[in-house]
Amino acid sequence: MSLRIHFAVGLLLTVFSATTQAESFLKNGDRVVLLGGTLIEREQVEGYWETQITLATPHNVTFRNLGWSGDTVWCESRGMFDPPAAGYARMLTQVGEINPTVVILGYGGSEAFHGPLGVESFKIQCKKMIAELRTPDRRFVLLTPQPMAVSQIPGRDRGPAEEMAARYNEYREAYVTALREIAAEEQALLIDLAEPIQKWTGRPLTDNGITLNALGYWVTGQAVTSALTGSSAADKVKEPELLSVSPLGENSQASNTEQIRSLIRHKNELVFHRWRPQNFTYLFGFRKHEQGNNSVEIPQFDPLVEKLELQIAALKK
Repeated sequence: MSLRIHFAVGLLLTVFSATTQAESFLKNGDRVVLLGGTLIEREQVEGYWETQITLATPHNVTFRNLGWSGDTVWCESRGMFDPPAAGYARMLTQVGEINPTVVILGYGGSEAFHGPLGVESFKIQCKKMIAELRTPDRRFVLLTPQPMAVSQIPGRDRGPAEEMAARYNEYREAYVTALREIAAEEQALLIDLAEPIQKWTGRPLTDNGITLNALGYWVTGQAVTSALTGSSAADKVKEPELLSVSPLGENSQASNTEQIRSLIRHKNELVFHRWRPQNFTYLFGFRKHEQGNNSVEIPQFDPLVEKLELQIAALKK
């Protein structure tokens, strides 16, 4: 128990420089959009970042996760059957429709595989994305990509794995430097995800060296929460293996927290189907002439999402 307490305190001290400006970063009524690749997309399934932020802030803040596995600042993954430019334009339209007050960008992880030669083009495109997403009252948060750990997959030759991790982490530093420069130039808040990961001494935080697992989101979520709220929910959101859904009254705090995370995950699933329906090609793509009339049903997810958000807010009180 004392180890966990020391870790939580250490995280608060680590992000103190950021929280001095971020104590009031999230405001009442904020709408937050999360954009990025696998790091962002998998958070909607785990829900630990959003749960911790929700419990740490006294404000009413809502979230829309638009993450897409393998995505880059060029929105290459979002193009689907179209060129990346079409995916990029679609992303701008979606963000415009949601009209967030805060945009959290989690890019640089996939781009870092290209090495130092790709840094300048990454920086140019990232600044272009921010410029085209910017409105007078919109604020931005930049997340650095997390470092690669040596894979723990049994039977793998650790020599090449260690070499790959070392090379990637060297490349990553160049992109972190670029993100720091972008944050300064664009007046964005930067959150370095490497710090909480490097301070952690417990079980592995990834499944394969690069993709965060549930514990990884719980650990990094403490740093993200501290930077955005100036507070912590570490005493409310326990380590993943300790969470359980128990009857109210038997352990009301733990049960309430897990109910909130469950509602957040359910809400995120509906948001996913709202903005990225599985039969997209038939609804909006090149086969919409066959079933395109069904696209009118997609906005019907909105009131379902809002109903869940009301339940989350009620449980939070």
